[in-house]
Amino acid sequence: MKFSSKNKVDPMFSMASMTDLIFLLLVFFMLTSSFVTPSGLPVNLPSVKTSTIEMQKVSVTVTKDLQYFVNDKKVSKSMLEGELKSKLTQKGGSVVLHIDTDVSWGEAMYVTGIATALEAKVIAATKPK
Repeated sequence: MKFSSKNKVDPMFSMASMTDLIFLLLVFFMLTSSFVTPSGLPVNLPSVKTSTIEMQKVSVTVTKDLQYFVNDKKVSKSMLEGELKSKLTQKGGSVVLHIDTDVSWGEAMYVTGIATALEAKVIAATKPK
């Protein structure tokens, strides 16, 4: 005696929902990757155990041969304060310092002093260990 079922199971699997999920993940990662904007200048950052990601409005980079850059635009040391003043339109903005490990503390404190005088929040960029 042969039993047959009226309900047949379709062995085909629809990938449409999986494709939608992959597309949404792709869009998510594309949008969030634009929030982290690393400096494109060759700077050897100090390393720390923990670090956080900060949205940077103004970036100041000091290379080991003491060249100053504000948002990847080369400026002289004497023009640094004027350039920062023009970039920091609002009080309480943030300045992210990308300072090479070979640069002396005096140069780092010079840039920090300018940013603090302009009432900006100063953040030192590091790389995780």
